[in-house]
Amino acid sequence: MRSVTDRIRHAVCFELIGVAIVSPLAGWAFDAEFHKVGALAVALSLVATVWNYVYNLWFDHALLRIRGRVHKTLGERGIHACIFEMGMLVLTVPPVMWWMDYDFVRALSMGASLMAFYLVYIYVYNLAYDALLPIPEPEESFSR
Repeated sequence: MRSVTDRIRHAVCFELIGVAIVSPLAGWAFDAEFHKVGALAVALSLVATVWNYVYNLWFDHALLRIRGRVHKTLGERGIHACIFEMGMLVLTVPPVMWWMDYDFVRALSMGASLMAFYLVYIYVYNLAYDALLPIPEPEESFSR
């Protein structure tokens, strides 16, 4: 399992890179003022950072309990990314509606667009992160 420090580094780096990429793209795609989209992206990244930490901890514990390991197969990585993004969609549509003064459909459209981007980004980011900083093997327990 990853350490608390490693999980925090993972989440913070993920969000910093994501905000840097998505802010200008979302401003352009939704014809919105850059400062408004940028502020929203930072606020949502704070929500996402907390969700990322909690979700990854939960997912690793669930995977360890169900499969006896924390290393994810390619299919498990896809499931991991999809569940994460669905949670983010639920968490972010209301703030998008309020901050951007969008109706539900427009906010959902923005959320779905961001979700599509982040589905690819989270998959690639986690693959690269695990390659650069592999998950340590769990310590064997000798008590039975």
